[in-house]
Formats: sequence, C-alpha cells, structure tokens
Amino acid sequence: MQLIAFIAVLLGAAYAYPNFRDSFPNGYSVPNPCGGGIWEAVGHYDPHQHTINKNLFGQAFSAAGHTWTKALCMADSDGDGKTNGAELGDPTCAWVKGGVPTGHATGHPGICESVGSCGDGFTCN
Repeated sequence: MQLIAFIAVLLGAAYAYPNFRDSFPNGYSVPNPCGGGIWEAVGHYDPHQHTINKNLFGQAFSAAGHTWTKALCMADSDGDGKTNGAELGDPTCAWVKGGVPTGHATGHPGICESVGSCGDGFTCN
C-alpha cells in the first residue's frame, strides 16, 4: 500500500509541471526555435523534459511565484530584445490566467532565437 501511495505522489509531481503552462499566455503553443514544433517544457532547456535545469525564463517565472506578473511580462529573460510578453502574445501585459491572449506566441521567452545554434547556447549577449 505504501508503494502505491509513493508511486501516486511521484506521478502527481511529474505531471504537475505541464500545468504551469496555464499560468502564462499561450503556454501550450510556444514555438521551438531549435527545429520547429512546440516547446513543451517552456521554462527548461530541454523542449520536452521538465529537468532541474531551468532556462532564464523558467528561473524568472519561478521567482515570480509561478505567476504571470507585469514585471515578468515586461522583462526580456533571454536577452533577445523582445519582452517576454511580446514573445508570448501579450505585448500589453494585460493577460490574466484563464483569459484569452491578445496575440499568438511568436518566440520563446527563455531561448534566444538569434543564437543560431541551439546546441551551444540559449541566451543572447
């Protein structure tokens, strides 16, 4: 019985992270600048795995209490010259959880599109 409870806790923790995508605009449609498709683990360096290695957007989102704040929206986490809000389709920082964003995600707030090689580095200088 303890083993079943332990497995249930682990599964709950493993599947809880994708729910963070409900906490910022267009969380389920952030483009993958490293080869197309969708970047599922938006706050992490691996597009599909929720690892402990968070990208700069993931670190900022965590510091904001996993909440979309005006400060997080106006920040440029990856240093590419575009605010997180602009990249996620909320350029005016008006989106609220459960609402509909004013635009579509056009970039990734934690992976710099201008780097050119996603294997070497993910932030702009």
